[in-house]
Amino acid sequence: MKFYLDEDLSPKIAEILRKSGIGALSAHEAGRCEVSDRKQLEFAATEKRCLVTRNRDDFIRLTVQFFNDQRPHCGVLIIPHTIPGDQFSLIANLIKKFSSHHQKGLAPYSIAFLPIK
Repeated sequence: MKFYLDEDLSPKIAEILRKSGIGALSAHEAGRCEVSDRKQLEFAATEKRCLVTRNRDDFIRLTVQFFNDQRPHCGVLIIPHTIPGDQFSLIANLIKKFSSHHQKGLAPYSIAFLPIK
C-alpha cells in the first residue's frame, strides 16, 4: 500500500515510513503545497496512493463527489485530531500498522480512520 500525505501532515512522517519500507510521499516533497484538496486527491489517485490527511470533512465530501462522478480514487485515511500533529513517529507507526492490515490497499472510494491503538 502506498500513501500520499496531504500538506497538513509533516514530511517527516513520510521519511519515517520510507525508512520502514512503506511507500510514502508528502505533498511537501512533491511540491504540491497550497494545491486545492480536489487536486491533492486527483494527484493521489493518479499516483495510485491512498491520501492521508487530518482534513476529515473536506475529503469525505470530495470522496462522495469522486464516487458520483466515477473519478479515480484510491481511498482516504483520516488521522484523528486526538493524535497530536507533532507526534511524527507515533503517526508513522500507526500508519505502518494500518498498512500491514491493508496490504492490497483500500477499496476505491473508501474512507478509513486511523485506529489509535
